[in-house]
Amino acid sequence: MVLKGSSEALCPPPSLELRPSCNKSQPSPPLGSSSQPHDGVISEDKEPIKYGELIILGHNGSLANGDKGRRRSRLALYKRPKANGVKPDVIHNVSTPLVSKALSNKSQHSISYTLSRSHSVIVEYTHDINTDMFQIGRSTESMIDFVVTDTAGSSSGHGGGAAGEGGGGGQSAQSTISRYACRIMCERSAPYTARIYAAGFDSSKNIFLGERAAKWRTSDGLMDGLTTNGVLVMHPAGEFVSEPAPGVWREISVCGNVFALRETRSAQQRGKLVENESNTLQDGSLIDLCGATLLWRTPAGLRHIPTLKQLESLRQELNAARPQCPVGFNTLAFPSLAQREIVDKKQPWVYVNCGHVHGYHNWGYRKEKGPTSPGGTAPAGTSERECPMCRRVGPYVPLWLGCEGGLYLDAGPPTHAFCPCGHVCSEKTVVGWSQIPLPHGTHAFHAACPFCGTWLTGEQGYVKLIFQGPVD
Repeated sequence: MVLKGSSEALCPPPSLELRPSCNKSQPSPPLGSSSQPHDGVISEDKEPIKYGELIILGHNGSLANGDKGRRRSRLALYKRPKANGVKPDVIHNVSTPLVSKALSNKSQHSISYTLSRSHSVIVEYTHDINTDMFQIGRSTESMIDFVVTDTAGSSSGHGGGAAGEGGGGGQSAQSTISRYACRIMCERSAPYTARIYAAGFDSSKNIFLGERAAKWRTSDGLMDGLTTNGVLVMHPAGEFVSEPAPGVWREISVCGNVFALRETRSAQQRGKLVENESNTLQDGSLIDLCGATLLWRTPAGLRHIPTLKQLESLRQELNAARPQCPVGFNTLAFPSLAQREIVDKKQPWVYVNCGHVHGYHNWGYRKEKGPTSPGGTAPAGTSERECPMCRRVGPYVPLWLGCEGGLYLDAGPPTHAFCPCGHVCSEKTVVGWSQIPLPHGTHAFHAACPFCGTWLTGEQGYVKLIFQGPVD
């Protein structure tokens, strides 16, 4: 536990009205919760004001079981018909055994900091008419606007694997995402700034930071703290669309302050305060909840991405060029965007180490990789083949178009593929994402395909596709 001085040395009066914000550099943190439809809260105006959209990495356009209600791969945040934000109002110093009694008012939002078995600090919040709040977490309770579960990722070539930290033996690992992970506050007036804060309010409108949680008193006499597994944020170093470059991963506190990362994800010692950075989200900001990573896109940024209709047009243009297998001379075709995971017989395949595109064939295994089984099929555990065009050996996988337009950096032609998963998109998109280290586990980072979560391999993490046109 991180404390500035012992609990016995705390000197504020039992109750104190709060005028400044928890975050000195930002306006009062508006907090609150309200259930909302899966497509956001629609304003009564003819043209609802959109604050932005959240997109979960690793889902190529929809969840594996489909998007349903608040559990989906993408959520748009709109201006609510009525503000539901709250801001700090009064701070109480109470005896820990009396905390439950102090929090008996179910209509009052509050954050409780347990400093010791005998002393707690409760910060009450009051309604803020200038902000909207959206809560994100694993809980399916009504106060959570965006239900997020662990994203399946993999260091192997096909984006599979157990949820969360991995796991084996066919058993899924326990989720590491908090039930009430974080909250986003959006200003209801232009420029509609969105800010992120760790932790969300539960069904009793409370946030509890227990005795073991990292917490401390700030220099202005207020309280702040970190959640167990933390909420990490990385803002892009430049413009996400025009000059994509990764920034630095930071941790966001309950009051929205920015800190350097802890030594490990759940360490009790907080990192150093980063005073020149803020919790304001910008186009391309990444939010990691220790089990799932979300991308924030602004309305301005969304204007540069391809729509589903444009992606379908790009698919048809690829197929209209009649690419052929250079060995079998059969015409290849990308399947419809709605068809996923089921490989079509005309689907193009690629040798990811060289980029040569072929039709599917069941030969080309290197002898030293083990003999093929009867019928020439792959030996168990073998996924590498020798390209008949250049003799380079490497993974041989089917190509899939990236269907989630929000993950694109532009609407350029789909000329490149991520390695080793085979998701196809524009050159700018593969270059941009291959430079971004995404959190994995408690302290590891690795670049991954944004469409499926597979760790990138090879020198660049992507390859330029080499198609052969029709010979006639």
